[in-house]
This record gives sequence, structure tokens and C-alpha cells, in this order.
Amino acid sequence: MKTPKRFIIVVALLLTGLQACRENALEVAPLEQLSSASFWKTEADVQSALAANYSFLKSGGAPVSLYWPTGWDALTDDAYAQYPWDAEITSISLNGPTPTTGGYVYNMYATSYRAIASINILLANISKVSMDETNRKKYMAEASFLRAYFYFQLGQLYGNVVYITEPATDSFKQPRTSNTKDEVLTGVNKDLDVAIANLPDAAYSDGHAVKGTAQAFKARVLLYQKQYAASAALSKAVVDGGKFKLSTSYSEVFYKPGQSNNPEILFSVKNLPPNSYPGIGIDLQLGSWESFQPTADLVSEYESKDGLPTASSPLYNPAAPYENRDPRLRMSIFVPGDGPSQGWNKYNGTQQTFQPFTNSNTTGFAIRKMLDPTISDPGYSTVSSQDLVLMRYAEVLLNYAEAENEASGPANAYAAVNQVRARVGMPALPTGLTQATMRDRIRHERRVELALEGFRYFDLRRWGIATQELNGFTVVPGNTTMKKKYYESRFDLWPIPQTEIDRNPGQKQNPGY
Repeated sequence: MKTPKRFIIVVALLLTGLQACRENALEVAPLEQLSSASFWKTEADVQSALAANYSFLKSGGAPVSLYWPTGWDALTDDAYAQYPWDAEITSISLNGPTPTTGGYVYNMYATSYRAIASINILLANISKVSMDETNRKKYMAEASFLRAYFYFQLGQLYGNVVYITEPATDSFKQPRTSNTKDEVLTGVNKDLDVAIANLPDAAYSDGHAVKGTAQAFKARVLLYQKQYAASAALSKAVVDGGKFKLSTSYSEVFYKPGQSNNPEILFSVKNLPPNSYPGIGIDLQLGSWESFQPTADLVSEYESKDGLPTASSPLYNPAAPYENRDPRLRMSIFVPGDGPSQGWNKYNGTQQTFQPFTNSNTTGFAIRKMLDPTISDPGYSTVSSQDLVLMRYAEVLLNYAEAENEASGPANAYAAVNQVRARVGMPALPTGLTQATMRDRIRHERRVELALEGFRYFDLRRWGIATQELNGFTVVPGNTTMKKKYYESRFDLWPIPQTEIDRNPGQKQNPGY
């Protein structure tokens, strides 16, 4: 099946209308060309425009920001980026972001604003189209959710960015009112309220956000805002709604066919070959190339099967350090000695058994999570059909546990954490935990359950421990030739790209840059 012609046309229109964004993310070309006599006439036009808005999740600079979430982990103590084409990750990780850093610093800013501009166009024009009002509200709710998604990214990274909800013009200039992210997040929550009120109360299946998607995302936003009681209530609403649950298989959440109608997935970037799939496949990028590699520090975080740290567990054997461990370790990471039974030879044909620190391996470990076990020897022509999971039920449970613990103490947090652990056969948490010890347990659980999914960087920042955990972090223990990672508290807000400061004097730079 070929890509619908109508979708191709609307993408071309949106990209034409947003071409000026390549020069200035906030100066958008005249938008009347999207209001031509041939468009905004039918419901199909709206559907095509909405599909184009979803496509921003993996367009432009998004492949290094959204489509490869493991890149975010490479900024932390969980992973390492080794290749020249990941130079901006390495630069941020070792030196910190600067206003002139390319890659992530510019692409996250520019791609998010391109998406927002496109969404604003749809919301400004949808009233022109004759259609069923229920459908109109649904389309507007989806657009509002997407706008919230992109503004949340901007707020988390850059603080109080310029907030636009109407189509802009060539001469658009608007100053930032402060450096805090509160004003942006107020707008995010308003959009999410619209989404929650008007999205269908259904399971997630076809790539379109549903009510549970918006509820869970707002719970995440409120958690980051430290509005714990409200966050817990929204996560509980998702749980009580009964539309989602943990998958019986941890691994199959991350590749097909296990992803099809998977009850754990709340939101994802859909890949539907031959119409939509990444130009450089996941299996090539994360598998054969080992572009991003787990660290020994992450591996050490996985407990023994009895639920005890390896340092105190009688099950831990230094001669076989990866046996009798939390099953998520071997589901997520290739460890030394892994061979055909673990699928290692499919990604490195020259080695039947994984040999650390050989060929392109730098950290002693390799990523297994998200790789398709049915693919062998992936190359440029290999089609990776995996959907990129952006939100899943396990995160909802962990968000609920964290919010409950911070708001009211550990009593109601146990069941949620234990459910996540039980899915992979790990024992329940010990009783009698204090709020502080439960906090440590939840943070541990997030690190291993959500490993390499792009959460760690933002978790460390919002917990206020990024400097403690990252500054001076050694990627490979004992290796004195590798530069240590570097983090300062000012990096909690990234700099506005210098190109935007130069073109819009109202864009005051964040402190310290």
C-alpha cells in the first residue's frame, strides 16, 4: 500500500509553510498558502493535516531527539555515544551544552516549534470545515495533546520559551517573560485538559492519542512540577479506567508483533512499512553499530533475583556475575559471554560470542532492548518496523508510586511498584520502608524498568541530583584515558540556540550562557 497522495500534499504544504523555520524557529512564512481554495474544505483535509502533525515526532531533528531516545541516556550514567555522528551528544555529555551546539540543542528547539506552528495552523482553520462536531472536537483534542507534548519538551529543556497558540507571521517577535518554565507548563496543562475532555475513552491502537494517553501525560507533567497529589490522582484514573495493563512479556513491548494492540502501550511513534519506517533502522543503529552502549554502572544497578543488591545477595557469584540477576538485565543488555542463544551473533556476524572491548565495543556491554530478534545481520536496507514507545503503563505505575510516596508516604506506593516487579518475576519490596527508603526504591525501579528509553536524563534533573550523579562520572571503570562526564546546575536549563538570540532580541538567553 502506497502513502496516500493527500498526505504527501499536506506534508509538502506544511513544510513549505514552515521553511523559514530553518532560519528562525519563531519566524514563520505567510500561512495563507495553507488556506488556499483547495484546502481546509473537507474532513479528509483535516485528517491529513493531523497526520502531518504526528509526523513531526520523527521528522527534521527529531531522529536524534525522539526517535533515538537512547541518545538521552547517553547524556547520563546509563549509556555512552561512541561515533562522530553522535558528536553533539558527546559534547554535551563531556562539556555541557552551549548556544552554538548543534544537534540536540538546536534540533529540539527548532523541530518542536515547527510542529507547534503546524498544529496552530490546523487549530486556526478547522472551524472552516463542515463535519460532525464530535469528530471536530476529537481532532482538536489530538492537536492540543501534540502541542502540549512539544511545549513540554521545550519547557523542560529551555525553560519559559516563547509561547504561541496562534499562527505566526513573518515579522513575529515576542520576548520571553522569565526563565522559569511555569508559564509554559500552565499552557501545557490547559491543552491536556482539552485533550482529556474530548479524546475517546478507549484503548490505544492506531497511533492516535486517546484519553488515557493525555491523562498519563498530564500525570507526568504534574510529577515534574512536584504537584504530587494531583499527579497521583491522574495516574490512578488511568489505572482505574481499565483500558491499559502490563504486558505479559517485558521484551515484546519493544518490537513487533508483540506491539500490535499491546495493552501496555499508551503512545508511540508508529512505523508501518512500506509507508513509514526509519531510514537507518533501529536494528542497525543500536544493534550492529552499537551507536549507544550501556555502562557498567547501569548493569550494576540490576539486583540479584532475590531482590537484594549483588553486594549482599548470596545468589551473586563473581565468577558468573550476570547469572541469577533481575531478568530485565538480560532482556535489555548483551553481557560478556552472550552467544547465539541470546541472539548476539545476529548483530555481530564476526563474533559468535560477545567479547567486550573488541571491534566497536567501548563499554563492555551492548543494547539488546528494542532489537527485533527475527532480524539477522541488519544493514542499510533492513526495514526496522518497531514502533518507538513513548509512553507505557509501567511508567504510569511508577509515576503513581512516586507521586503517592511524595504526597502521602509509602503506604499506597507498594502495590504499584510490586506489580512492575512481579511482571518479570522479581520479589515484592520489603515491608516497613520509610518515605526516604521508598523513594530510593522507586528511583531504582525507574532506572532498571525504563532503562535506555530516554527517561534517566530528565529524572536526574528533576530530582536535583544530576550534578551529584553525572559530574565526574567515569564511563568505563578504571579507564583513565576517557574523559569524564561533566555537569553543572546551570545545565538544568539548556541555552536558547544562538541563531534565535541573534534574530530575535526578545529572546533573552538563559543564565550562565
